[in-house]
Amino acid sequence: MSEEFKIEIVNPENSFLSREDVTEVVVPAFEGEMGILKDHISIISFLKPGIIKIFSKSREDNYYVEDGIVEFKNNNLSVLTSSIFNIKDIDKDKISELLAQAEENSKNSDITDQNKYLVDQKIDVLKTLN
Repeated sequence: MSEEFKIEIVNPENSFLSREDVTEVVVPAFEGEMGILKDHISIISFLKPGIIKIFSKSREDNYYVEDGIVEFKNNNLSVLTSSIFNIKDIDKDKISELLAQAEENSKNSDITDQNKYLVDQKIDVLKTLN
């Protein structure tokens, strides 16, 4: 019996990715890293800045995501996000730019605790990519 399920990642511009051969997906949910396998119970969760890891029998792909909503139902995983990059395509300049921006935001005295948490999370993740 197949262990594969379907993933779809959508951002405002287009359908970013659609595959039917994934065996596991790890998402950076607010509650922490969440691994999803076939027949996982239905979930809806918010994403925080981090890495989405998509595994299939033949390969592993990693994407940097800044925010979003993830929903898993009937062996369909949907990710809606406003900002996603394939890590193998993202260049160092882009990472440095995102990092500088995040560090700038983090220093803003008006920042709320929740936003500060998210920005600091973003900085940590981007540093691992740099």
